[in-house]
Order: sequence, then C-alpha cells, then structure tokens
Amino acid sequence: MIRTPTEVLKEFHERGISVAAWSRFNGFNPTLVYRVLQAKRVPTRGQSHRIAVALGLKQGLMDQELELMNRTFPRKEEKDM
Repeated sequence: MIRTPTEVLKEFHERGISVAAWSRFNGFNPTLVYRVLQAKRVPTRGQSHRIAVALGLKQGLMDQELELMNRTFPRKEEKDM
C-alpha cells in the first residue's frame, strides 16, 4: 500500500521514532530522507528511490531484489552461451 509523507510522519510520531534515527538505522542520509518526505527530491533512482520504497511512498524494487532478479532470470546474452 502506498502511503503519503504525512502518514509516514504520523507513524514515526506514534512510534516515537525520529526521521534521523530511522534514516541512520536503515543506512540512509537523514537530510535526503527529509527531502524525500518534503517532496523536495523526486525519488526516481538511486538512494532517493530506495528511501521512497523503504518508507512505502512508492512501489519499486530495492537493490537486493534487483540482484536476486538478475540471478534468477539470466540475461539473454547469458542464455546464448
């Protein structure tokens, strides 16, 4: 389920978690997390994409899932070998 930044911040407040603490725990830059939550950074790719997916702001795959997908489904060039 896709959430809004307001819903994410409300959940942090209810759980007593700061954005900075969540960011550090998950290995993200706190400033970038704030920018994604404030819609000052469009989460298209890279760390901003991973942040948006982890927060539930958008659908998408994380790096680990992409790595698994590449291992599970070999590229066309690899099949021809």
